[in-house]
Amino acid sequence: MTFTQKLKEIQTKQNSLLCIGLDVDPEKIPEHMKSRANPVLEFNRQIIEATQDLVCAYKPNLAFYEAMGEGGLTTLRETLMLIPKSVLTIGDGKRSDIGNTAEQYAKSLFNDFGFDSATINPYMGFDSVEPFSRNPEKGVFLLALTSNPGSKDFQRLKVKGKPLYEKVVQAAKKWNKNQNIGLVVGATHSRELKMIRKIVPDMPLLIPGIGKQGGDLKSVIRNGCDENGQLAVINASRSIIYASSGRNFADAARAEVKKMVEEIRAYKK
Repeated sequence: MTFTQKLKEIQTKQNSLLCIGLDVDPEKIPEHMKSRANPVLEFNRQIIEATQDLVCAYKPNLAFYEAMGEGGLTTLRETLMLIPKSVLTIGDGKRSDIGNTAEQYAKSLFNDFGFDSATINPYMGFDSVEPFSRNPEKGVFLLALTSNPGSKDFQRLKVKGKPLYEKVVQAAKKWNKNQNIGLVVGATHSRELKMIRKIVPDMPLLIPGIGKQGGDLKSVIRNGCDENGQLAVINASRSIIYASSGRNFADAARAEVKKMVEEIRAYKK
């Protein structure tokens, strides 16, 4: 089964397009958690247990765990063990390098950590992407048009009359021989999201930027889903995991997730 097929099955079974970004800053978790032996792991455990029946994926951002040193990598591994197989995992590290080094990055993310998919920077071209896309069961989300303010610095530069991000979209479509390549498209770019979906009607789109970054959920659903209302992976992080700074943080996270999932289902109708 290809990654794209697995994503469709999980989104159908879970009846959800929502992905939670586990971008956990130790300074921002509730005060009562900070005395635990491993506060970040316990925080993740409670978030996952409270939300796992409502989402299609979890996306740990590798930077937050790498910043904690060796213990952070152990926390990442143990967090991944807490995530049920009924949902997908996305290793968000924007990895990329020349082929030989990309091979090692791919082994680390897919073989060692065991992620189902990863975010990849395509700037260095096909040989930097191919090691990640070789296994049809593992997913690759190539950065296309991101939601940060600086995305315009390069992604919108014209190349033979077309913006660079569109060249990335076209290349991803060409490279998608194993039906496991997707794209990262920010929720704040609704017009471009609609155009990108037309170019790649059957490829997954990882869509960050909902919540704190100001992306419009209704627009994302209307423009980012495929014809069956699937293949959009809508990511939210801070608005969910930091929904409360009190002892009820897990319940608050669930309430926020439930609210978003219900909105998504309503907009899909």
